[in-house]
Amino acid sequence: MKIVSTVEEVRAQVKAWKKEGCTVGFVPTMGYLHEGHASLMDAAGENDKVVVSIFVNPMQFGPNEDLASYPRDLDHDAKVCEEHGVDLIFHPTPEEMYGDNFYSYVDMNTLTQELCGLSRPVHFRGVCTVVCKLFNIVTPDNAYFGQKDAQQLAIIKRMVKDLNMPLTVHGCPIVREADGLAKSSRNTYLSPEERKAALVLSRSIFLGKEMVEKGERDCKKVIDAMTEEIEKEPLAKIDYVKMVDLITMQQITTIEHGVLTAIAVYIGKTRLIDNFMIEE
Repeated sequence: MKIVSTVEEVRAQVKAWKKEGCTVGFVPTMGYLHEGHASLMDAAGENDKVVVSIFVNPMQFGPNEDLASYPRDLDHDAKVCEEHGVDLIFHPTPEEMYGDNFYSYVDMNTLTQELCGLSRPVHFRGVCTVVCKLFNIVTPDNAYFGQKDAQQLAIIKRMVKDLNMPLTVHGCPIVREADGLAKSSRNTYLSPEERKAALVLSRSIFLGKEMVEKGERDCKKVIDAMTEEIEKEPLAKIDYVKMVDLITMQQITTIEHGVLTAIAVYIGKTRLIDNFMIEE
């Protein structure tokens, strides 16, 4: 396994692989890797070669968000990548990715205007721009993203479709701790008391999913039940609990086809997300 930090090195390696007829799978990450990321690397193993990027992207963080404190540990990340068959890690600096003067952005409307896009206005412009750049640098055949970031997954799939990018985007299932909490690098911010309180996210998700699976089609009833469950936890502060169309990310009132139910909740100062999807 190689670790490189320049665009030139990535391009040279991928070009050599493609000359040999190899397919390339790609997993973009911000590092501090956990079992959720590892499951994406395992899925990418269906390709001949696997590339992982580790880059904490400053463009997708708002002014008062956790860019400076976001956990970083390249030695740990390299070990995880090696254990899961990764061939190349791309670990650039912000200067390598954006240079001195950067003027070009990839933006999107509609899909980015709900859920996390509403709470974090600059976030998805940063995500789309960096992922577009990474796709152009790595030129993968397949790219892998977790369904925990369901809105991000929908947005990237749409960007690839709209901009005729020559790759396939794959969504991979949420990986959870034994007690149900969705794996997240931000879980490390939680104190023991907050970690226990954070289980309210998965409890409300499982409650909502059960209601829908038993036939409930009124979104308000599902949202109200989930909200009530979250509000039982004193340390929890709701950012949003919403049900949206799986394709457009717009709010719906009745479940008629594919639906994403997504929540964002602050536990103390830490913002956590979770969701479930019903694809019909």
